[in-house]
Amino acid sequence: MLVVGAGPAGLVLGNLLRAEGIDCLILERRSRAHVEHRARAGFLAANSVRILERNGLADGVNAGGQRHGTCSFRTDHGQFELNYGALGRREMTTVYPQQDLVRDLIAEFLDRGGDIRFDAAVSEVGGVGTDRPWVAAGDRRWHGRFVAGCDGRHGVSRAAVPAGAARRYQRTYGVSWLALLAEAPPSMSTVTYAIHANGFAGHMARTPSVTRYYLQCPPGDDPDRWPERRIWDELGVRMHTQRHGALKQGNVIERRIIDMRCDVIEPIQYGRLFLVGDAASLVSPAAAKGANLAIMAADKLARALATALRHGDEGPLSRYSADCMPHIWRAQEFSQWMIHLLCGGPANNDEEAAFQRAVQLARLDSLRTSRRHQDYFAESYVGI
Repeated sequence: MLVVGAGPAGLVLGNLLRAEGIDCLILERRSRAHVEHRARAGFLAANSVRILERNGLADGVNAGGQRHGTCSFRTDHGQFELNYGALGRREMTTVYPQQDLVRDLIAEFLDRGGDIRFDAAVSEVGGVGTDRPWVAAGDRRWHGRFVAGCDGRHGVSRAAVPAGAARRYQRTYGVSWLALLAEAPPSMSTVTYAIHANGFAGHMARTPSVTRYYLQCPPGDDPDRWPERRIWDELGVRMHTQRHGALKQGNVIERRIIDMRCDVIEPIQYGRLFLVGDAASLVSPAAAKGANLAIMAADKLARALATALRHGDEGPLSRYSADCMPHIWRAQEFSQWMIHLLCGGPANNDEEAAFQRAVQLARLDSLRTSRRHQDYFAESYVGI
């Protein structure tokens, strides 16, 4: 089995295949140090944790992860907490930095006898319509029975799907976030979403000493236009600190712009090529579903491959795309719902902007008062 990409999708898949005794080579274009320190999402749904636990991959998550069952919403009118752990599925979420999970998964994969080639930039994936697919990196070519493309939406794996063999769906929401990491302890005990006339702001604990913040910003904005003083001043305004207390501040160690967009390809399999994670479906971070979709799909693909290779039954493998797509589209739907809740949408004039904000506040008030809306949020927030 050839796996392109050593993110959560490729590493979970590789570990599950090694547990079945299936040979697996992972090719990663970046260095080990880079992927082990690359700060990304840190929000794991309950089912993702169950998959990791069931396969002996959750020691780090259980030791260092922070369990959460509530989140908070702030507006000019005050704050309310939503105890989603007591609603819907009655399940918790876990915050565990993705770079820590990646380190855990790499160490476990190597302990299980797996083979990872770092600094191996795959330039082409070929032969996926035959029984001998291959991947090329540098002057080397590896052949395998199957290829898993876990290298993101811009990776070579997706490009290996012939034109006309799949349909691509895209949407840009016209909203962007400035994603920040600060060397500062969390200022709140919960994930907190703030809705303000200036735009959305978010607070997400990562570790006892590092906090993730988000600030809505204009599309095409430049992170260099956001010096630390401006960042903390604007966070204070949007997080309504005059009413709720000051934020714990520290050095901002990362700032980058994230455009709210989605990008889905369907089906996510062609011949002997299977797409997993962002290569199959890019989902905006508004709903924190990216890593969870990757883990879900890796689990489904690993079980289907084991059935095919151990028992000669390719039925589950042929259904891989059909089994994953409903989860992908539900995640996309909830992501869109969250973008509209937190950010509204682009407006052509002041009247449209005022309308968007009024609808945002009405939606938030419904979430505060309606048990049906709370159950929908809770079920969607903790699962896929």
